[in-house]
Amino acid sequence: FERMLEEVTLELIELPPGEKALLSLTLPAEFVIVFDPVTHTAQFIDVKGEPTRERQSLSIVFNRLQASTTTVEMRPGPLRLTLENRTDQRLVPGVYIAGQAMHDMLGNRKPFLTAKRLLTNQTFRDIYRTDTLDVDQRLKITSLTFLFTDLKGSTDLYERVGDLVAFDLVKEHFRILHEIIAAESGAVVKTIGDAVMATFATPDRAIAAALRMRDAMLSLNERHRSEDLLLKIGIHEGPCLAVTLNDRQDYFGQTVNIASRVQGLAVSRSILATGSVVDHPQVSELLETDGIKPTQRRLPLRGIAEEVAVYEIP
Repeated sequence: FERMLEEVTLELIELPPGEKALLSLTLPAEFVIVFDPVTHTAQFIDVKGEPTRERQSLSIVFNRLQASTTTVEMRPGPLRLTLENRTDQRLVPGVYIAGQAMHDMLGNRKPFLTAKRLLTNQTFRDIYRTDTLDVDQRLKITSLTFLFTDLKGSTDLYERVGDLVAFDLVKEHFRILHEIIAAESGAVVKTIGDAVMATFATPDRAIAAALRMRDAMLSLNERHRSEDLLLKIGIHEGPCLAVTLNDRQDYFGQTVNIASRVQGLAVSRSILATGSVVDHPQVSELLETDGIKPTQRRLPLRGIAEEVAVYEIP
């Protein structure tokens, strides 16, 4: 592995907080990547064309505001590369040749799955539904997206159409939501009455699931020629603890509380999401592609000292 790493590495340095580094190197006629594993910043350099003797320049700033993944075109030849660390951590940026050697090196890695990905996998939860963490064991997850749903007026539904019909409708609604959540790489944590609590590894999958849920409920109502199933959805992202509660693998923390209370603010057919969800780059791209413009409001949430930025997704 070390031999292969040396083969693909043009430069590899340590960059202390607040420091700059100036590197002089020669770009080969291959695709090159400048990558830092701490900030997950990647600058792609598409090296092509006639070789040049003129020195080219490129500057990269590492920060915590965004993990850049842009591509620039350059010609084979000398490069003056400036790296600046604007974080409070030591970084280890490197310049790598993204050729066959790198492909072979990465292809030899043993596959792995993070705890977050595993716990948000519906198949895993279905197979190991009775297996839980030790009652005193807790896993800290730095970022997880929670989606809560509830049916508006379900009590009135039971009174209006009767228990048997209402039960069949609610069961069909659960089946549809389960399928959508699994299809969007999420997992159902539990159902509470007519409500669903689900988790996703990334906010964009939760938003995609919510949009599909709303469309699916509209189609279901059209098939039954009624407006019986009006879904309210709330989404929030943040840190949490994976724990065992009531003999079930569950989650605990303020992120869970906020997600639940955001859902409580929703009205029929509405999707509400917090700023940490809507501001996520992949969510912004998803909404822009679909031509959706969220509307922001600052609302008080029970148990939260300050008002929270909540976006309604039309």
